[in-house]
Amino acid sequence: MDGVLLLHKPPGMTSHDCVARIRRMLQIKKVGHTGTLDPNVSGVLPICIGKATRIAEFLTGATKTYEGEVTLGIATTTEDSTGEIIAKQKVDRVIPRDEIEAVFRQLTGEVAQTPPMYSAVKVKGKKLYEYARAGIEVERPTRIVTIHELTLLDERDAFAGDIVSFRFRVTCSKGTYIRTLAVMIGERLGYPAHMSDLVRTASGPFSLQDCVTFEQLEQYIESGQLKSILLPIGKALFHLPKYEINDKVAEKVKNGAILPLPAFLQSLEGPVLMISKQREALALYIKHPTKPHLMKPLKVLR
Repeated sequence: MDGVLLLHKPPGMTSHDCVARIRRMLQIKKVGHTGTLDPNVSGVLPICIGKATRIAEFLTGATKTYEGEVTLGIATTTEDSTGEIIAKQKVDRVIPRDEIEAVFRQLTGEVAQTPPMYSAVKVKGKKLYEYARAGIEVERPTRIVTIHELTLLDERDAFAGDIVSFRFRVTCSKGTYIRTLAVMIGERLGYPAHMSDLVRTASGPFSLQDCVTFEQLEQYIESGQLKSILLPIGKALFHLPKYEINDKVAEKVKNGAILPLPAFLQSLEGPVLMISKQREALALYIKHPTKPHLMKPLKVLR
């Protein structure tokens, strides 16, 4: 049983909780996720099963799309609605739509982010949330992330009230903290802010419409149709170049042999997926680091 399960993660569960539950449901140990979602966030969570756990790292770097809500006037310790309130400020003016859209344009492209204290980023071998829970503030590394698209989903022309909330959609690079983005939006508008709601609607090419809930997963298991919803390894890695090989070469690939590098792969930068005549994903190969006309296995999948 090998493949990628596209799970619609419910709020209230950690990504690790989801993996543990699927292990119990399928009675399989080799299960892993491809990118942590905060417990209060729902949405697309690709789960690798069996041999597909070996390709998890090639799925985590994909762009992500979220739909969420920013609330102005309140800041929290966690930068989302689960934290303690650390700042409140009445929104004392009407904020025109144009101003919010201008801030969105400013935050589109490469931006510097400092991860929140309540996050899984490691500093000196410990996760930031471990320091935060102990009441210790540590210096956090600022990193550059890419906001590919940031769109206001609210149709209002003006936003008023003591506390103001509006919805948005963002497509971004791996490692972007949407909680922190919400705080940055608030800062540019002149108010404390936090992320009050978030759903991941896509992870790379996988969308929420492709996903199954735990309840649906149970039904597929009970009816013996689980394999019908598992994405084969080859399809999950569709974004990689592919090299179809004959049965004789396939046996060499399964044994991790070094092979001649075909002319059409001379400009290869990353891995290529080796597939059999039967369209079975066999291995990931890369250019040999010291022998330019050869290729070597990165991961053997069979």
